[in-house]
Amino acid sequence: MLAVTGAGVVAGAVNAIVGSGSLITFPTLLAVGYPPVVANVSNTVGLVFGSISGAWGYRRELRGQQRRVLVLGAGSATGAVVGGVLLLALPSSVFDAVVPVLILLAVALMAFKPAPSPEHLPDRAHTAAATAGTFLTGIYGGYFGAAQGVILLAVLRLAFEDGLQRLNAVKNVLASIANGVAAVLFVAVAHVAWGAAALLAVGSIVGGALGAAYGRRLPERWLRRVVIVGGTIVAIVLLVR
Repeated sequence: MLAVTGAGVVAGAVNAIVGSGSLITFPTLLAVGYPPVVANVSNTVGLVFGSISGAWGYRRELRGQQRRVLVLGAGSATGAVVGGVLLLALPSSVFDAVVPVLILLAVALMAFKPAPSPEHLPDRAHTAAATAGTFLTGIYGGYFGAAQGVILLAVLRLAFEDGLQRLNAVKNVLASIANGVAAVLFVAVAHVAWGAAALLAVGSIVGGALGAAYGRRLPERWLRRVVIVGGTIVAIVLLVR
């Protein structure tokens, strides 16, 4: 119980800032004896609450972005349904080779794309492309989701000229939507280990609030560096695994 709750706290904080908390909680659930699919499903259900906590912590940065969130959130929600169905129907090996490459590509985009203007410029005509990106990322989020936030943040930064903290706030909402939709699907048709999910929920709510409180204070250049380093570590871990 302590291990799962503690993992939830750390994952909630990591998800609010970077977005790879499942690499902490999923192995923890496996280590304490849950089968892989049950662990994955329970992990998604439990971490939804931490995602919501992190998104709430970034509510100031969300001001003026309601339309952007609604449009992109539709892509995330639709993709998450597809990803959740794939999780229940396909072997995990389907994504194993692709995911590290996607994460490294997202890290490269974060590292080499020039910093956006400090002014909040109107959205460029890339909303359709960004929605397609959130749909594809939502598929991955519904399927497994480790470093979903890194990929989402790279998509948003590529599509929109805006501050990284504001885009990180949108990322947290989109991840919450994807995880929430997948969680509803799993509750309806899959076996959830409710004890583990509840412990993860409690821990991740605390962690999400802490991560948002400290993540919002990071200068943009440091937030960018944290995402780059965190995403690279996640990709290496997945490649080694």
